[in-house]
Amino acid sequence: MGINFAMWRKAAWELIKMEDKQEWDNLDVISKWLIATRSAVTAVTVYSSLIAGLLYWRAQSMGEAFPLLAWFIVTLGLFIAHGTNNLLNDYTDFTRGVDNDNYFRTQYGVHPLVQGFWTRSQQLQWFAASGVIAFISGLFALWYTNFNPHILGLFAFGSLVLLFYTWPMKYWAVGELSIFLIWGPIMIAGVYLVLALGATGQLPADLWLVALAGVPFGLSVASINVAKHTDKLEDDKSKGVGTFPVRVGQVVARYTTIAAIVLAYAIIIYLVAIGYFSTFMLLVLFGFQRAFYAVAVLAKPRPDGPPQGFEAFWPTWFSGFTFYHNRMFGGMFVLGILLDTLIRKLPIQWPLEINWLGAIALAIGLAYALIKMQLAKARK
Repeated sequence: MGINFAMWRKAAWELIKMEDKQEWDNLDVISKWLIATRSAVTAVTVYSSLIAGLLYWRAQSMGEAFPLLAWFIVTLGLFIAHGTNNLLNDYTDFTRGVDNDNYFRTQYGVHPLVQGFWTRSQQLQWFAASGVIAFISGLFALWYTNFNPHILGLFAFGSLVLLFYTWPMKYWAVGELSIFLIWGPIMIAGVYLVLALGATGQLPADLWLVALAGVPFGLSVASINVAKHTDKLEDDKSKGVGTFPVRVGQVVARYTTIAAIVLAYAIIIYLVAIGYFSTFMLLVLFGFQRAFYAVAVLAKPRPDGPPQGFEAFWPTWFSGFTFYHNRMFGGMFVLGILLDTLIRKLPIQWPLEINWLGAIALAIGLAYALIKMQLAKARK
């Protein structure tokens, strides 16, 4: 059994569907873990941590060394913790009978338990191994910050959500809210806080702004989660899983998702307006075209079956479009912060002011989006 680097890349970028157990058995350990934990989705954790790291680097004084090793250990731990939660999620739903009868979860990716690739005992072993690695990373964060009570609180909160998200939080319609909080303001401000406390031992004065800067990405991630639960609303209702869409209905869930997408852009524009970000952050507007597609789809009820040309993506209808949007939005969010940081850090005399450079990038981005939309209409 050789190392399959091609599968690592593929599993980290897209959800894998596989029916042949022999093919599964021939995969290396990392490939199995990436597929079983749906790492194409858990990559949002890396985005959140990357955003936090860039914001901290931006706030550092000139000449101050960035704690790269500490950031890497915390990021790896959070990524593995997210995967650990997904392993527990699948185990819990399987043992409760939720994932049986061609349930939504089994239609868009590998489910090792349902497909007989793993036994329950093996699933628990993988969960335990992942959990230990994530726990060690958490202990490192505590040690690195001298067991600061704020980090202790975050560590305890994250552990509780990991263990109880699938049940009972998801059943009580608060799972979606926890997704927004964790992958937005809590994780981004939390990683920032770990780095700051490890360096100075003091609470950073701009922590609330960092948390606010994390809200747009948290909203984008939550939009995927609410959309996915809307996609499987009928399945969840029949299984007694009381997600937010099940409790409020498809219409409210769809328009809540639309509001999350729109609000994400509005908060970034606000942060640019008050000067926390330069206009480089408006590069996120490159995501307008995908946001437009997502909103257009969410504005209508879910079809009973896949429209022509979308058969390969079914049953992820609403969630497919929101995931597609998040990829562009998240990428442009990170790129905007990176450029914002570099232009403040590099000892270069720029020919134009920062905001002019950002405005030019914005104009190019909007022109690009408009041209693509016009070309798409022309092809129809």
